[in-house]
Amino acid sequence: MARREKKGKSKSSAGYNQKVGEDFLQQNAQKEGVVETATGLQYKIVEEVEGEKPDAYSIVLIHQRALLLNGTILEDTYRQNKPDEVKLAELIEGLQEGLQLMGKGSRYKFWVPADLAWGRKGTSNKIPPYAVLSFDIRLVDILA
Repeated sequence: MARREKKGKSKSSAGYNQKVGEDFLQQNAQKEGVVETATGLQYKIVEEVEGEKPDAYSIVLIHQRALLLNGTILEDTYRQNKPDEVKLAELIEGLQEGLQLMGKGSRYKFWVPADLAWGRKGTSNKIPPYAVLSFDIRLVDILA
């Protein structure tokens, strides 16, 4: 007797990732303190500091912990105790938008939908297609 293939989405498929991401964002948006922008970026203020905010062309110093929804760590400058110097204009759309909300010294958590990150393509082997990304970011300084 031949074995039937299960219809549906495998855990490694783009369709599965898209569904998991959409479900997560829908549930996360209902949590206390989570704000969703018009683009779909979600954030929660961990520590708010009133101060200078970067613009789209700023160069900033940030601490960041970037994760996939399954908890896989993509980058963690907190652990290395070495913040990243980044140009906002070179970041994914979701982080460009999010960092401009932050005052210098603030710490936010962001949940970036796939269409504001690497979308349906993902990256070579680190970020799968349609991945929602989670970031814990502290805006250490605005350099330029």
